[in-house]
Amino acid sequence: MSGAREEVLERIRTALGSERRAPEVPRDYRVTDDRPTESLLDVLTDRLEDYKAQVLRCGPDDVAATVAAALDAGLGSGWTPASVVVTPGVPEGWRPDGVSEDDARPAVRLADFAATVTGVAVAIAETGTLVLDGSPRTGRRAVSLLPDCLVCVVEAGEVVGGVPEALARLDPTAPLTMISGPSATSDIELDRVEGVHGPRTLVVVLVA
Repeated sequence: MSGAREEVLERIRTALGSERRAPEVPRDYRVTDDRPTESLLDVLTDRLEDYKAQVLRCGPDDVAATVAAALDAGLGSGWTPASVVVTPGVPEGWRPDGVSEDDARPAVRLADFAATVTGVAVAIAETGTLVLDGSPRTGRRAVSLLPDCLVCVVEAGEVVGGVPEALARLDPTAPLTMISGPSATSDIELDRVEGVHGPRTLVVVLVA
């Protein structure tokens, strides 16, 4: 195996020649989106719902009540504050009374919670993608992956049109987690299974 590998690599080196400069990448794609904010929010909502996420919209003064409604939608009306964990940077005004703040407990203990509440670093309307970057508001990756229900609060100013615009806002060295709908996979017969690699339920609170 080792000899075959070296032979293949040597053929590649020979084909490339002595000057191995990378080709120039064209950058003439769209990097900004001029659509008004309300249009971007509508596109984001449409994409998220198409991916089987639930979207609840509210004004800035109604976030806490809408987060509680999102937990009702994701867990049912019988949930208790003890079953919910929030990331450290989630504002106090967004939190239902009595929920727990993530305190860097062992990741395996996060699975004891039924739901997580986080913010986002940026949301991409065109792809219906929420990006978490490991900051206090979005939390460490395990917080958003282990509980079965994820509630993400997205403010209008965090929504951009496309991927290039989103990447320009992000630190490329940060531990980025990109979420487009609930966790799901399918086998060779296309039978969809949800909750395999992350939350089975995604509820988005869209604040504008």
